[in-house]
Amino acid sequence: MAMPRPTVAQFAYGSCTVVFSALALLLLSRTSSGPGIAAVAVSALVLGLLVAMTVPHTGPRAAAAARTAPGEPVRTPVAAADREPVRERAAS
Repeated sequence: MAMPRPTVAQFAYGSCTVVFSALALLLLSRTSSGPGIAAVAVSALVLGLLVAMTVPHTGPRAAAAARTAPGEPVRTPVAAADREPVRERAAS
C-alpha cells in the first residue's frame, strides 16, 4: 500500500511550527549548550511532525469518501435525454 503524499497545507503548517517553536523554545530556555540546542531542535521537529499529521485532508478524495457510506454504491446522475425509452409489452 502506497503512502499518501503530504499536502501543501501539511508542509506549510509543519514548517511554520518547527521554525516558530524552535525560536520560542530557544528564547524561553536561554540555553547555549550543545545538548540543550539539540534537545530544542529535536522537540521542535517532533512538534512540527505532529502538527503536520493532524492537518485534515480536504481534497476531492476525502470529500468524496465522506459523502458515500462504505458499503453504498456510488450513483451517478443521468440526464433525461440520455435515457432510453421504456418499451412496454402489448397486452395479448
